[in-house]
Amino acid sequence: MNKERINTLENKSINKALIELAFPSIIGMLINAIYNMADTFFIGRLNDPSALGAVTIAFPIMMMVGSIGGMFGIGGGSYLSRLLGQKDYEKANISTSTSFFTSLVVSIIVSIGMFIYVQPLLKMFGATDTIMPYALSYTRIIIVANSITMLNMTMNNLLRAEGAAKRSMYGFLIGSGINIILDPIFIFVFDLGVAGAAWATIIGKAVSFVYLFSFYAKKKSIAEVSIKCFKPTKEIYGEIFKIGFPSFTRQMLASVSMGMINSAAMVYGDSVIAGLGLTQRVFSIAFFIVFGFSTGFQPLAGYSWGANNIDRFKDTLKAGIKGASFIAIFFFTVFLLGKNFIVSAFTDVVAVQEFSIKMMNAMLIALPFMGFQVIITTMFQSIGKGKPSMILSMARQGYFLIPLLLILPDIFGLNGIIYAQPIADILTLILTIFMFVRQIRDFKDMNGPQDDDKIKEPAV
Repeated sequence: MNKERINTLENKSINKALIELAFPSIIGMLINAIYNMADTFFIGRLNDPSALGAVTIAFPIMMMVGSIGGMFGIGGGSYLSRLLGQKDYEKANISTSTSFFTSLVVSIIVSIGMFIYVQPLLKMFGATDTIMPYALSYTRIIIVANSITMLNMTMNNLLRAEGAAKRSMYGFLIGSGINIILDPIFIFVFDLGVAGAAWATIIGKAVSFVYLFSFYAKKKSIAEVSIKCFKPTKEIYGEIFKIGFPSFTRQMLASVSMGMINSAAMVYGDSVIAGLGLTQRVFSIAFFIVFGFSTGFQPLAGYSWGANNIDRFKDTLKAGIKGASFIAIFFFTVFLLGKNFIVSAFTDVVAVQEFSIKMMNAMLIALPFMGFQVIITTMFQSIGKGKPSMILSMARQGYFLIPLLLILPDIFGLNGIIYAQPIADILTLILTIFMFVRQIRDFKDMNGPQDDDKIKEPAV
């Protein structure tokens, strides 16, 4: 089985390999998007904007938790795929084990801190007085499963990096399926409301964790998770953080910016906050699927680069851009034509519906270009280019959205909140094109990653 995955990364045609690696990741991410939307959908059926607003407030906190697990998974996964390309299996075991156990330790520390400061944290992220009771009920339960959430993110990315994308997909399917089944039972049958949604979520995540970890425990993976391979050296952490930290930064900035949007929207009422959350969850379907495609692209690109097969790497990049762009344009069309139906499926509250549609119209502006931007950022991660990866990861939320949120709402009111994100997306696209063009010059006549005279960080 391991030889089959290596053969996929090394010899199979680009399109077939990309489909084989990306399809399970796409399905997994689609299920993850549905997973995230399940609570919103069923709580929305309560027709209480404050209850729906609680999920909106909690979402960026959940993203913060996932971003930490993703840091070790994406950083360790990028290094893992390059090590596998170089046939260095011993170091691959060390990298994987170090990523896993470091994620475990950090998750415990983060969980304790969040539980202690949960109320100030929720207030910082925009919880109003009417939303706060629901938000506390939901978030305190979610925090209990922080360690499981982080480790799931770490293992999912590590498994994809070694070509075990189907295993990662099944982990998502199992956890999401359990969550979706339990949501209506706990919310309506047991009458637990938002707390029921939280319990359904953590039970699903726990089962998913057991399934994913069993892959390592039964020695079915290429790379090993073992305490004896846990070697927290400067070299290992340098490689993990070089790629993982930009991803962590991107997710953290996204979380902070969501909190800023919620805080700015507080003065407009719970219906606006609920509409923001609804729109974010709907668009997360497109985002997650594009990211799922990029996670299938990453091990193929990283392995080709690590194996010094530059022609295969370039062909993978071209196929990646085409595939991700197609997905983004597809969802642009679906959301444009079906936004009224989509919004009405979540809530019957007219005020929430009206704001959600207005927000969706604004978000559609930059959606067609998202695929290109994500693939180029993933490309830099795949070849171990920390500096451009960091810049692009920080650009959308850090360089552009957060400053825009500090300026536009004061000038344009609610419209400033609505259009801050699409403006930030367009500015990020321009920066991505600029950095990609600079990098293309270094790819010309390149023989591989060992050709140090020709491979340079693009000037920015």
